[in-house]
Amino acid sequence: MPSYTKGDVTIQYEEAGSGFPFLITPGGGLNSLIKGWPNQVFNAMEEYKNDFRCITMDQRNANGGESSGPVPVDDPWGAFADDQLGLMDHLGIQEFFFMGFCIGGPFALKLMERAPERVVAGVLCQPVGHNPKFPDSMYDSGHDVWAPALLARRPDLTMETCAAYLHNLYRVDSDFVYSVSRDFVRSCQTPMLVMPDNTPSHSYEAAIEVIELAPKAESTVYPWKEEKDVLAKTIIQVRDYLKAHQP
Repeated sequence: MPSYTKGDVTIQYEEAGSGFPFLITPGGGLNSLIKGWPNQVFNAMEEYKNDFRCITMDQRNANGGESSGPVPVDDPWGAFADDQLGLMDHLGIQEFFFMGFCIGGPFALKLMERAPERVVAGVLCQPVGHNPKFPDSMYDSGHDVWAPALLARRPDLTMETCAAYLHNLYRVDSDFVYSVSRDFVRSCQTPMLVMPDNTPSHSYEAAIEVIELAPKAESTVYPWKEEKDVLAKTIIQVRDYLKAHQP
Protein backbone atom coordinates (compact mmCIF):
# COMPACT_ATOMS: atom_id res chain seq x y z
CA MET A 1 0.00 0.00 0.00
CA PRO A 2 1.19 3.56 -0.68
CA SER A 3 2.30 5.96 2.02
CA TYR A 4 3.33 9.57 2.43
CA THR A 5 5.88 11.09 4.78
CA LYS A 6 5.80 14.57 6.26
CA GLY A 7 8.58 15.35 8.68
CA ASP A 8 8.72 12.56 11.26
CA VAL A 9 5.25 11.19 10.41
CA THR A 10 4.54 8.45 7.86
CA ILE A 11 0.96 7.61 6.92
CA GLN A 12 -0.10 4.50 5.00
CA TYR A 13 -3.27 4.76 2.94
CA GLU A 14 -5.36 2.98 0.35
CA GLU A 15 -7.74 4.11 -2.41
CA ALA A 16 -10.65 2.53 -4.27
CA GLY A 17 -13.06 3.82 -6.87
CA SER A 18 -13.33 7.20 -8.54
CA GLY A 19 -15.38 10.37 -8.28
CA PHE A 20 -15.63 13.03 -5.60
CA PRO A 21 -13.03 12.39 -2.86
CA PHE A 22 -14.31 10.61 0.26
CA LEU A 23 -11.96 10.04 3.21
CA ILE A 24 -13.24 7.24 5.46
CA THR A 25 -11.67 6.08 8.72
CA PRO A 26 -12.59 2.75 10.36
CA GLY A 27 -13.28 2.33 14.05
CA GLY A 28 -11.07 0.65 16.58
CA GLY A 29 -10.12 3.55 18.81
CA LEU A 30 -6.40 4.31 18.59
CA ASN A 31 -6.01 1.08 16.59
CA SER A 32 -7.97 2.43 13.60
CA LEU A 33 -6.57 0.36 10.73
CA ILE A 34 -7.18 -0.24 7.03
CA LYS A 35 -7.21 -3.98 7.63
CA GLY A 36 -9.92 -3.52 10.25
CA TRP A 37 -12.60 -2.81 7.65
CA PRO A 38 -13.94 -6.40 7.48
CA ASN A 39 -14.73 -6.21 11.21
CA GLN A 40 -16.69 -2.93 11.05
CA VAL A 41 -20.48 -2.78 11.22
CA PHE A 42 -20.24 -2.38 7.44
CA ASN A 43 -17.34 -1.94 5.04
CA ALA A 44 -17.75 1.60 3.77
CA MET A 45 -14.84 1.28 1.35
CA GLU A 46 -16.62 -1.55 -0.43
CA GLU A 47 -20.07 0.01 -0.21
CA TYR A 48 -19.15 3.38 -1.69
CA LYS A 49 -16.27 2.74 -4.09
CA ASN A 50 -18.65 2.75 -7.07
CA ASP A 51 -19.88 6.23 -6.12
CA PHE A 52 -16.82 8.12 -4.86
CA ARG A 53 -13.03 8.14 -4.78
CA CYS A 54 -12.75 6.37 -1.43
CA ILE A 55 -9.59 6.87 0.62
CA THR A 56 -8.74 5.25 3.95
CA MET A 57 -5.68 5.17 6.18
CA ASP A 58 -3.93 3.66 9.17
CA GLN A 59 -4.02 6.25 11.92
CA ARG A 60 -0.72 7.32 13.45
CA ASN A 61 0.70 4.68 15.82
CA ALA A 62 -2.18 2.24 15.41
CA ASN A 63 -0.89 -1.18 16.41
CA GLY A 64 -0.79 -3.57 13.47
CA GLY A 65 -0.54 -0.72 10.98
CA GLU A 66 2.20 1.05 9.08
CA SER A 67 1.54 4.67 10.06
CA SER A 68 3.95 6.05 12.61
CA GLY A 69 5.10 9.22 14.27
CA PRO A 70 5.59 10.91 17.62
CA VAL A 71 2.99 10.59 20.36
CA PRO A 72 1.70 14.19 20.33
CA VAL A 73 0.86 14.75 23.99
CA ASP A 74 0.20 18.49 23.69
CA ASP A 75 -2.31 18.40 20.80
CA PRO A 76 -3.50 14.84 20.17
CA TRP A 77 -6.70 15.63 18.25
CA GLY A 78 -4.98 18.33 16.21
CA ALA A 79 -2.24 15.88 15.24
CA PHE A 80 -4.79 13.41 13.85
CA ALA A 81 -6.35 16.24 11.83
CA ASP A 82 -2.88 17.24 10.57
CA ASP A 83 -2.27 13.66 9.40
CA GLN A 84 -5.63 13.46 7.64
CA LEU A 85 -5.33 16.86 5.98
CA GLY A 86 -1.73 16.04 5.10
CA LEU A 87 -2.91 12.96 3.24
CA MET A 88 -5.41 15.05 1.28
CA ASP A 89 -2.63 17.55 0.48
CA HIS A 90 -0.39 14.70 -0.67
CA LEU A 91 -3.13 13.48 -3.01
CA GLY A 92 -3.77 16.99 -4.34
CA ILE A 93 -7.30 17.07 -2.92
CA GLN A 94 -8.82 20.31 -1.66
CA GLU A 95 -12.48 19.52 -0.95
CA PHE A 96 -13.71 16.15 0.28
CA PHE A 97 -16.35 14.26 2.23
CA PHE A 98 -15.35 12.62 5.52
CA MET A 99 -16.88 9.65 7.29
CA GLY A 100 -15.55 8.44 10.62
CA PHE A 101 -16.53 5.31 12.49
CA CYS A 102 -16.16 5.24 16.29
CA ILE A 103 -13.18 7.49 17.09
CA GLY A 104 -13.81 8.96 13.65
CA GLY A 105 -16.69 10.96 15.15
CA PRO A 106 -14.29 13.23 17.04
CA PHE A 107 -12.00 13.15 13.98
CA ALA A 108 -14.85 14.50 11.83
CA LEU A 109 -15.66 17.34 14.20
CA LYS A 110 -12.00 18.33 14.56
CA LEU A 111 -11.61 18.43 10.78
CA MET A 112 -14.71 20.62 10.52
CA GLU A 113 -13.15 22.96 13.08
CA ARG A 114 -9.70 23.01 11.49
CA ALA A 115 -10.66 23.07 7.81
CA PRO A 116 -14.32 24.05 7.34
CA GLU A 117 -13.63 25.14 3.77
CA ARG A 118 -12.41 21.66 2.84
CA VAL A 119 -14.86 19.27 4.53
CA VAL A 120 -17.96 19.54 2.35
CA ALA A 121 -20.04 17.19 4.52
CA GLY A 122 -19.36 14.66 7.25
CA VAL A 123 -20.85 11.42 8.52
CA LEU A 124 -20.38 10.42 12.16
CA CYS A 125 -20.95 6.67 12.41
CA GLN A 126 -21.21 5.25 15.95
CA PRO A 127 -19.32 8.28 17.29
CA VAL A 128 -17.49 8.00 20.58
CA GLY A 129 -18.11 10.53 23.31
CA HIS A 130 -18.72 10.92 27.00
CA ASN A 131 -20.94 8.20 28.44
CA PRO A 132 -21.94 9.13 32.00
CA LYS A 133 -22.26 5.46 32.96
CA PHE A 134 -18.79 4.60 31.60
CA PRO A 135 -16.84 7.87 31.76
CA ASP A 136 -13.38 6.30 31.29
CA SER A 137 -14.26 3.74 28.63
CA MET A 138 -12.01 5.24 25.94
CA TYR A 139 -9.18 6.08 28.36
CA ASP A 140 -9.17 2.57 29.79
CA SER A 141 -9.13 0.99 26.33
CA GLY A 142 -6.16 3.10 25.36
CA HIS A 143 -4.33 2.42 28.61
CA ASP A 144 -4.97 -1.31 28.77
CA VAL A 145 -4.96 -2.33 25.08
CA TRP A 146 -3.33 0.28 22.85
CA ALA A 147 -0.47 1.52 25.05
CA PRO A 148 1.08 -1.84 26.09
CA ALA A 149 1.21 -3.05 22.48
CA LEU A 150 2.73 0.23 21.30
CA LEU A 151 5.35 0.22 24.07
CA ALA A 152 6.36 -3.32 23.13
CA ARG A 153 7.51 -2.08 19.70
CA ARG A 154 8.54 1.47 20.60
CA PRO A 155 11.34 1.44 23.20
CA ASP A 156 11.65 5.22 22.79
CA LEU A 157 8.31 5.69 24.58
CA THR A 158 7.19 5.31 28.19
CA MET A 159 3.88 4.55 29.83
CA GLU A 160 4.03 8.00 31.40
CA THR A 161 4.04 9.57 27.93
CA CYS A 162 1.18 7.37 26.79
CA ALA A 163 -0.83 8.13 29.93
CA ALA A 164 -0.37 11.88 29.43
CA TYR A 165 -1.44 11.51 25.80
CA LEU A 166 -4.56 9.55 26.76
CA HIS A 167 -5.36 12.09 29.47
CA ASN A 168 -5.29 14.94 26.94
CA LEU A 169 -7.35 12.90 24.46
CA TYR A 170 -10.13 11.85 26.78
CA ARG A 171 -9.98 13.61 30.15
CA VAL A 172 -9.38 17.29 29.43
CA ASP A 173 -12.62 18.00 27.55
CA SER A 174 -14.21 14.93 29.02
CA ASP A 175 -17.96 15.54 29.11
CA PHE A 176 -18.88 15.73 25.42
CA VAL A 177 -17.10 14.57 22.22
CA TYR A 178 -13.48 15.08 23.40
CA SER A 179 -12.10 16.85 20.31
CA VAL A 180 -14.18 20.06 20.16
CA SER A 181 -16.40 22.16 22.41
CA ARG A 182 -20.15 22.54 22.50
CA ASP A 183 -19.71 26.15 21.41
CA PHE A 184 -17.99 24.98 18.24
CA VAL A 185 -20.70 22.43 17.47
CA ARG A 186 -23.36 25.14 17.93
CA SER A 187 -21.54 27.31 15.39
CA CYS A 188 -20.53 24.59 12.93
CA GLN A 189 -22.01 25.19 9.46
CA THR A 190 -20.75 21.94 7.91
CA PRO A 191 -23.58 19.54 7.03
CA MET A 192 -23.33 16.32 9.02
CA LEU A 193 -25.23 13.05 9.28
CA VAL A 194 -25.02 11.34 12.67
CA MET A 195 -25.54 7.58 13.10
CA PRO A 196 -26.06 7.08 16.85
CA ASP A 197 -25.01 3.95 18.69
CA ASN A 198 -25.24 3.02 22.36
CA THR A 199 -22.25 1.21 23.90
CA PRO A 200 -19.84 2.14 26.71
CA SER A 201 -17.64 3.99 24.18
CA HIS A 202 -20.20 4.90 21.49
CA SER A 203 -22.16 7.35 23.59
CA TYR A 204 -25.81 7.68 22.61
CA GLU A 205 -26.08 10.78 24.79
CA ALA A 206 -23.19 12.58 23.07
CA ALA A 207 -24.45 11.66 19.59
CA ILE A 208 -27.93 13.03 20.34
CA GLU A 209 -26.45 16.22 21.78
CA VAL A 210 -24.45 16.77 18.58
CA ILE A 211 -27.66 16.33 16.56
CA GLU A 212 -29.48 18.84 18.78
CA LEU A 213 -26.68 21.43 18.83
CA ALA A 214 -25.29 21.44 15.28
CA PRO A 215 -27.40 23.69 13.03
CA LYS A 216 -26.91 21.48 9.96
CA ALA A 217 -27.00 18.05 11.59
CA GLU A 218 -29.34 15.25 10.56
CA SER A 219 -29.79 11.81 12.06
CA THR A 220 -30.37 8.31 10.81
CA VAL A 221 -32.95 6.17 12.52
CA TYR A 222 -31.94 4.51 15.77
CA PRO A 223 -31.30 1.65 16.09
CA TRP A 224 -30.02 1.10 12.56
CA LYS A 225 -27.43 -1.71 12.65
CA GLU A 226 -29.14 -4.68 14.30
CA GLU A 227 -31.62 -5.59 11.55
CA LYS A 228 -30.26 -6.30 8.06
CA ASP A 229 -32.98 -4.46 6.18
CA VAL A 230 -32.63 -1.34 8.33
CA LEU A 231 -28.84 -1.45 7.95
CA ALA A 232 -29.18 -1.75 4.18
CA LYS A 233 -31.52 1.27 4.06
CA THR A 234 -29.15 3.27 6.26
CA ILE A 235 -26.18 2.52 3.99
CA ILE A 236 -28.27 3.85 1.09
CA GLN A 237 -29.24 6.90 3.16
CA VAL A 238 -25.56 7.77 3.65
CA ARG A 239 -24.92 7.46 -0.09
CA ASP A 240 -27.91 9.64 -0.96
CA TYR A 241 -26.97 12.20 1.71
CA LEU A 242 -23.47 12.61 0.32
CA LYS A 243 -24.63 12.77 -3.30
CA ALA A 244 -27.09 15.50 -2.33
CA HIS A 245 -24.19 17.56 -0.91
CA GLN A 246 -21.71 16.91 -3.71
CA PRO A 247 -20.47 20.18 -5.23
